[in-house]
This record gives sequence, C-alpha cells and structure tokens, in this order.
Amino acid sequence: MTPASAQRTVHLASLAATQQFGQWLGQRLFAGAVVGLCGPLGAGKTQLVRAIAQGLAIRNERVVNSPTFVLLQEYHDARLPIYHFDLYRLTDERQLAELGADEYFYGPGVCLIEWADRFLTALPDERLLVWLRLGPQVSESRTLDLQASGSRYVQLLGERSFPFDAAPPAGQ
Repeated sequence: MTPASAQRTVHLASLAATQQFGQWLGQRLFAGAVVGLCGPLGAGKTQLVRAIAQGLAIRNERVVNSPTFVLLQEYHDARLPIYHFDLYRLTDERQLAELGADEYFYGPGVCLIEWADRFLTALPDERLLVWLRLGPQVSESRTLDLQASGSRYVQLLGERSFPFDAAPPAGQ
C-alpha cells in the first residue's frame, strides 16, 4: 500500500527564517522520524540540520557539523537521539546498509540525512524530503520543496500552525 503523500513549497527570505523553520520542524519530529535533505553544495543542509537539532532541544548546537568524512554523527543530548548522516561520499546502497542504516531508520531517534537524493530507494517509504534551493537574488534566501510520505509527515505539513506560508499542502 502506498503511503499518503503531500507536497508544500516554502520560501525563506533569510538565514534567520531558515533557522526558524528548522527549529519549528525539530520541535514536531518524533521517534523514528526520517528527514532527507537534498540540494547542491552550499544550499544549507548542515545549517538546517543544526536548526532542527535546536528544535529537538540539543544542549549545544555547535557540536552539530557535517559528518562528510565519518558518514554518521550521533547526538544523544537532545529530546530524542539524533542520527545525522551524510551520504555524499557513498557510492552504492551496500555502503549505506553496512552503516546499519535500517537500525537507525526504525530506531528510537530522528534520522537527518544529507544528500538523501543519492539513495532514495534505500530510505523508508514513510519520510519527509526537504529539497533546498538557493534564492535567485539574495544569497541568504532559500526555497524548500517539502515532500511528505506517510500520514505523520502529511499531518505535519498540514498543521494549522504551519507559519511559513499560507498555501495548503498539495496532493493529499
């Protein structure tokens, strides 16, 4: 059975707005949540992870950095454990499996996965994908294309308290 799905596009005018969005999202994530972050180098994936970690009440957001060389960072000093993946250097799904990704995906924490678009078929069917694009004129602006798969993620995008745009999610 195909999970419920929805899409939403969010325009963020500044780094502060991106931080605010990440904190808002982190406050609402739940055990077993999987969030894939996609976009080019410099799009702000790691910055968004740091803001999500703040929303998850991490004690020190400065410890959050890109796990490019170690592939996975674990942070246990937050409301839920945070598993921060960076798939940029992986060449095939076997390497992701060798990291024990499924144990993390279906575990008690939140998975935040940079470069998730490299291995979409290896991710759980139920997930939130965040596609980051740089704004055309202001270097601090971002456009986020959000793709929710699964009822909990669809519900998240449809929250009345969604403060980042007035348009309802498409595709429910």
